[in-house]
Amino acid sequence: MALWIFAILAIGLFGLFARRRLDRRADRAEMARLSASQPVDPPRFSADMVADLPEPARRFFTFAIAEGTPLYTVARLEMHGQFGMGDKSAPGYMPMRATQVLAAPHGFVWTMSGGSGGMRLSGSDSDKWTRFWVAGLAPVARFGGNPDHKRSAFGRYVAEAVFWTPAAVLPGPNVTWEPVSRNIARMTMRRDGLEQAVDLTVAESGRPEQVCFRRWSNANPQKRYRLQPFGGYLSKFRNVDGFRLPTHVEAGNNFETEDYFPFFLVDVTEIRFPK
Repeated sequence: MALWIFAILAIGLFGLFARRRLDRRADRAEMARLSASQPVDPPRFSADMVADLPEPARRFFTFAIAEGTPLYTVARLEMHGQFGMGDKSAPGYMPMRATQVLAAPHGFVWTMSGGSGGMRLSGSDSDKWTRFWVAGLAPVARFGGNPDHKRSAFGRYVAEAVFWTPAAVLPGPNVTWEPVSRNIARMTMRRDGLEQAVDLTVAESGRPEQVCFRRWSNANPQKRYRLQPFGGYLSKFRNVDGFRLPTHVEAGNNFETEDYFPFFLVDVTEIRFPK
């Protein structure tokens, strides 16, 4: 009997190990697919491209993209920081490191590891799935592949594209800009029946200070999907291949309300545009 129990446990552990390897393989394959969507010989930025945009949007683009910069739209980022596993009253922050490929409007993949010891958490988030494991063997979250998840993920990576891959949100057939106030412009991106508007607040210099939008989310006590305020603050800008990008981001649910909970606090250590 003991041998049978041992055999069953061994088979179960092997199955979990194999599944984790398949997840990592899927992460790498999706990152490669998204990286391959990088323009091979992109046009170069000119202020004329944004001359007809609302004034705060013009200021933003001329701050974020230097004249003559190749307009690469896919970025790979390395970051570290804190990820909140709780709520405003008990944030439950844990240290984490992550790698992300951001390729709006095609998608994104964010792989992370955090925590410590037996409570070490690892896994990935994308527009196709959310999959996380404890200690590399016990699955604690595994969902996605449905319209709610796709819509929620679309909001995330469209908003991140505004400040990390500004070439991806230049005006075009599926991207429009409109004025909100002297220092706020609204970008709307459309893709495969999805639509996401993001409000960008800029300084007089055009430096982006914050983004906010209505995100389709179930991060609420009822665990029911609905539109909720989401957003974050941007700082510590760095020049990268002609782009001026924030390397510190604080973001969370219920942005600009008394219930704001910044669960995502990161410093970006590397940004590059895979060729």
